Amino acid sequence: MITLSNRITQLSESETLAMARKSRELKAQGIDVINLSLGEPDFFTPDFIKESAKRAIDENYSFYTPVNGYQELRQAICKKMKRDNELDFTPDQIVVTTGAKQALINALLCLINPGDEVIIAAPYWVSYRDMVQLAEGQAVYVKAGIESDFKVTPEEIEKAITPKTRMFMFSSPCNPTGSVYTRSELQALARVFEKHPQVYILSDEIYELINFMGKHESIAQFESIRERVIIINGVSKGYAMTGWRVGYLAAHLEIAKACTKLQGQFTSGTNSIAQQATIAAMDADPANTYPMLEKFRERRDLVLSLMKNIPGVITNKPEGAFYVFPNVKHYFGKTDGETKVNDASELCMYLLNKANVALVPGDAFGEPECIRFSYATSNQLLIEAIDRIKKALALLE
Repeated sequence: MITLSNRITQLSESETLAMARKSRELKAQGIDVINLSLGEPDFFTPDFIKESAKRAIDENYSFYTPVNGYQELRQAICKKMKRDNELDFTPDQIVVTTGAKQALINALLCLINPGDEVIIAAPYWVSYRDMVQLAEGQAVYVKAGIESDFKVTPEEIEKAITPKTRMFMFSSPCNPTGSVYTRSELQALARVFEKHPQVYILSDEIYELINFMGKHESIAQFESIRERVIIINGVSKGYAMTGWRVGYLAAHLEIAKACTKLQGQFTSGTNSIAQQATIAAMDADPANTYPMLEKFRERRDLVLSLMKNIPGVITNKPEGAFYVFPNVKHYFGKTDGETKVNDASELCMYLLNKANVALVPGDAFGEPECIRFSYATSNQLLIEAIDRIKKALALLE
């Protein structure tokens, strides 16, 4: 008999990956499924980045890389952060990781002790909860509803802080809601953390380049708390490089050193060719990504206009990322005569089976009344998907 560790048996499967798996299984059976469950741009990596990778292969970048990343890549990230964010970092404060997900778990494992409390702004990205669990921390959720555009307030955070609080985690632009914190909102949060010097701030900024409000704002811009902010970023979303698996964190030198030490015992350095390609991305003018941004904006507006025609679905206007996170509690407790829908998970399974559209229930993100709808696909598929959803929901009474 195989006996697994408590660590893995208590760990949940990622809901987004689980729904994608179910979608693939149905497709393998010949069913025409529209998969809107994964947060993955449908664009190809820009040619200038691919060319950089090809040169790296020809120039024999085929050896082990430094654990924290090539020096020239870390320098390029520092230049990018100065250029785009007006933030000053040195290369030894940067750790290049195998995706932003690794950067997040690095920071948690290096800063959280058993029993430490980690405040998570909810709705939150699906893996935050389980990452805190792996670090043996205690997650504390501060929930924001659709009426506040899913953004927490300083008062709510202040109330949640205790002597055991060690970290605050959030994303802006946010997955799953698309919400974006303004400079004034971040400044108000920073004032709270000024009063609590034991609290670190883990700022997930992976959707920085998919921001419909204009300039991205980072909570690290406020000098009074900067040393306690760990910025998480990468190239998967803004540069359509999900499969390249390159992320990074920028933090106080001691935190960066700790993350390098940890990573040296896990994965060592990130893929050499992907790092060389990422240098090209970091050096490039962000305007190179604007065509993708405008396409996402167009899709967002299309989805919102179509969802207005579905009774009982409540939406707000997300200002970033590529998700809509509608409230669908109107349909809980209803049935089509064969299937009764009691919650968001059952509604997503109903829509997968009845409409052949894959979505993710809000429970995975800390909001059980909502579902996550990714619009990172073509207008044609979005129109078809929402039409299918509308027809399937109309059968519920």
